[in-house]
Amino acid sequence: MLHDRVLVSLEREGGDRRSGGGILIPATASVGKRLSWAEVVAAGPAVRQVQVGDSVLFDPEERSEVELHGKDYVLLRERDLHAVAARRVEDEGTGLYL
Repeated sequence: MLHDRVLVSLEREGGDRRSGGGILIPATASVGKRLSWAEVVAAGPAVRQVQVGDSVLFDPEERSEVELHGKDYVLLRERDLHAVAARRVEDEGTGLYL
């Protein structure tokens, strides 16, 4: 990885999902802009806020897809990440930081 690039593996969701109240939302339902979670699998030397293994939140519309060894990944810049969920954050915190 070069510069501030981050390679992530998407957490594939099934087509249908459930709301907080248990209502089934079909994959074909029209929804607003929705951010996606992914796991960091590689990071460039200039990346400062994320490490391999962190979960990151990003806009799926602003991405570059790449295939390596038959598996699909997404290549992002660190500045395109909206949030990070990391296990290294203290217990009293939320585990999310910007």
